[in-house]
Amino acid sequence: MKNLVCFGEVLWDVFPNHKKIGGAPLNVALRLQSFNNNVSIITRIGDDEEGLEIKNFIEKHHVQIENIQIDSKLKTGEVKVLLNEKGSATYDINFPRAWDNIQLTENAKKIIKKSDAFIFGSLVARNDVSRDTLFKLLKFATYKIFDINLRAPYYTLEVLSYLMNEADFIKFNDDEIYEISKALDFNTKSLEQNIKFIAEKTNTESICVTKGRHGAILYYNNIFYYNNGYKIDVVDTVGAGDSFLASLTNKLLNGIAPQKALDFACAVGAIVARSEGANPEIENKTIDTFINA
Repeated sequence: MKNLVCFGEVLWDVFPNHKKIGGAPLNVALRLQSFNNNVSIITRIGDDEEGLEIKNFIEKHHVQIENIQIDSKLKTGEVKVLLNEKGSATYDINFPRAWDNIQLTENAKKIIKKSDAFIFGSLVARNDVSRDTLFKLLKFATYKIFDINLRAPYYTLEVLSYLMNEADFIKFNDDEIYEISKALDFNTKSLEQNIKFIAEKTNTESICVTKGRHGAILYYNNIFYYNNGYKIDVVDTVGAGDSFLASLTNKLLNGIAPQKALDFACAVGAIVARSEGANPEIENKTIDTFINA
């Protein structure tokens, strides 16, 4: 069991016909907890029914809620999700919301100091309050995992560069690493060369890039590991990358060989993508059967 802390947005994913609780940091936290880790989340919700429902949901799933802040002015986060015919999602993210106003607290500093990993994303840095809190909390973390989620117009190269330089592990999708590398004046089609460029540019030893249905590449201790993906019928891709990151993090932190960790993470991500919503319950035997098949 590892002590893990996730930082950032919690919100409602609003689909055309229904809504579900989500937000990348929460999706990661829930999946990490499903692997029997001790997981905390640092976030902020509105003083409204939507926020209370999220808080109760998080508590029900045994993620620690002591660092969920309540905002008296800003509403709980909400994102409109649109799915194309292939199940790929696009997002309309309301601004500002309570998670844009996460405050620095002493308790947050304490749990991060004691954590085995501190996991954060790029979207929470769209507003100066939560961004400044994140920057300060990074100073207390021993191992930092940066989950890049580029959601236009809510990012800048300056902030992304700062967070990449702070991170020990960075997770991209393939579109994101190409976009960022090009913005840093490196332009090549080789995914491996882009990964090495970012690793050297930011002094980051571990990088993973997901490639949708084509699997993922992991760069770990100067070695490349590959998974070519699993063939599935996609229902929706919401949360698949988050469960992938949580699964990979869990395995690597527990000393599992990188190739086995990557295969496992790709399997979990695929199972989520063939299910509805970001956080379907998945039993270990289901994952094992899926990989063996």
